[in-house]
Formats: sequence, structure tokens, C-alpha cells
Amino acid sequence: MEYIHAALLLHKAGKDISESSLKKVLTAAGIKVEDAQLKALVSALKDVNIEDAIKTSPVAVAAAPAAAAPAAAKAPKAEAKEEKDEKKDAEDAGAGLAALFG
Repeated sequence: MEYIHAALLLHKAGKDISESSLKKVLTAAGIKVEDAQLKALVSALKDVNIEDAIKTSPVAVAAAPAAAAPAAAKAPKAEAKEEKDEKKDAEDAGAGLAALFG
């Protein structure tokens, strides 16, 4: 997964996704680099349009509701109160579990 994240980071920065650039990013992040994985990833991404892949990926579709979050912030206050009650219930349940390990 780190290799893909590094490739996406390079893409976002407008840099070439090559074995050497990936290796630099991964090494800088403190990740032990395996050359075979680098070669496989670079080879697999050679003919891929990353922008199109990002737009059509399930992750991009899942991120769409997050983009709508500002509109949800304008929801009625009654819904906000219900969320606070749910958080309080979750905190109370967590406090009870802590007693088991305390």
C-alpha cells in the first residue's frame, strides 16, 4: 500500500513515477524498499491514466459524500442534538469498559 501512496504522491506533485523517484519517497518515509515491488508497480502503472483511475475508483465515489459535508453542516439543530446524545452514550459505554481494565 505504501508503494501506491508514494506513486499517488508523486503524481499529485507532477513528478515522474519511476523506480528511482518511488525509491526516494519510500526511503524518505523510512520504508524498506523491495526492488521487485518497485519494478512491478512502475510496469503496472506505465499505461494507466491515473487521473481517470482516481475519478472512477470506488474510493473517489466514497469520498463524494465527504465533499457534501459542508451542506450537511447546515442541518437543523435537532439533528445536531441527536448526534451529541449518541456521542455521550458512546462515551458512557467506553467509560464502563475502562473499568474492566482499570
